[in-house]
Amino acid sequence: MVAERGTSMTSKPVTFMLADLGVTKTHSRPHVSDDNPYSESQFKTLKYRPEFLDRFGSIQDARAFCQVFFPWYNHEHHHRGIALLTPDMLHYGMAGAVIEQRQKVLDRAYARNPERFTHARPKHPPQPTAVWINPPTPMAEKKVELVLVAS
Repeated sequence: MVAERGTSMTSKPVTFMLADLGVTKTHSRPHVSDDNPYSESQFKTLKYRPEFLDRFGSIQDARAFCQVFFPWYNHEHHHRGIALLTPDMLHYGMAGAVIEQRQKVLDRAYARNPERFTHARPKHPPQPTAVWINPPTPMAEKKVELVLVAS
């Protein structure tokens, strides 16, 4: 679990609770404000679900909610950042076939009604090859190459 460096996350009671739950707590790297955007995005998705409660009646209620939410998030929710695929599709190598099938549907739609597509023929976004929190800059890549060569 990635946590902010606030007092609530560094307090002993929270540390003990996380240990009891088997959660490993880590903190963002110092001076890096965007270290955990994936977690933040997942929390936002969680909190904006219509069935998300303002307050759960018990820990069991919260766990029951999460047992439904996480399979949905990984197997059904189509993520904009990964070409409207699910993490499951990418993880299990289904993305290529899904994109190919979707492109066929787009091609048929274009063939039937080309006037609906005023800018260009529709094209499905490509399968992501990498997902980055901080994409490397060309200079950073060169520094990495130099380090690898020098080693």
